[in-house]
Amino acid sequence: MSMTTRFAPSPTGYLHLGHARAAMIAWQHARRGNGRFLLRMEDIDPTRCRPEFTAAILQDLAWLGIDWDFGVWHQSDHLPEYRQVLDDLMARGLVYPCFCSRAEIRREIALSGAAPHAPDGNAIYPGTCRRLPATARAKRLTNGVAHAWRLDTERAVASVPKLHFREHGAPVACRPESFGDVVLARNDAPASYHLCVTHDDAIQGVTLVTRGEDLLPATAIHRLIQALMGWPAPDYEHFSLLLDAAGRRLSKRDNAVTLRDMREAGLSPRDVRIAAEID
Repeated sequence: MSMTTRFAPSPTGYLHLGHARAAMIAWQHARRGNGRFLLRMEDIDPTRCRPEFTAAILQDLAWLGIDWDFGVWHQSDHLPEYRQVLDDLMARGLVYPCFCSRAEIRREIALSGAAPHAPDGNAIYPGTCRRLPATARAKRLTNGVAHAWRLDTERAVASVPKLHFREHGAPVACRPESFGDVVLARNDAPASYHLCVTHDDAIQGVTLVTRGEDLLPATAIHRLIQALMGWPAPDYEHFSLLLDAAGRRLSKRDNAVTLRDMREAGLSPRDVRIAAEID
């Protein structure tokens, strides 16, 4: 079977050098292996995603000499499919509505003293709404109380075999329960990153996921969702991140220099490849 990789940016701003590194690593894997390279837009947030950023991403990739197979996959076109996955998990009793606000969760965690943290560094949700009686849940849902849908992770883990994933070809055991009950959907986001990325990788036939090492811990949750839904598990390769002068990873929020800026300053695609530490 030929290799299939993907690059999946969010069109919430212009691409920077870190994006170029991610795109070129995935593209090179596919092209060197006579495989397929897919382009996916993670554009389900209507408040931040804008068409002009999508257009700029296409322009930047073309400038870098990166081509892709088939049309661009837009997550915003697949919301009913994500909802179907959520409904399936709901019917199996594996998700529950959480009515806690972010402020309420922070207060409860603060009151608990030394709150446990997940492998990604985030505090673990204390499971408040998991303990709600069914009648209380139903009443709040009927009354339209704002809520998110959380995965009952311990119950989900108990329903699948022990999980592992392949990182650079080597098996790695994973413990999704160490993340607590993660959010799979909320009022302002019809599906979470965890749900969307696993669905899309499965449906698009992605066989190798290349992404930054900051997402390595999340692979445990992704393997759990794949196992629950009977989806194939791709191989993974997590690469080191580019850092700025302050030692922070490059990000849009910190106004990292964009590829657009670099192009306008007269730099070439080869200059970008060298700066992105791509052979």
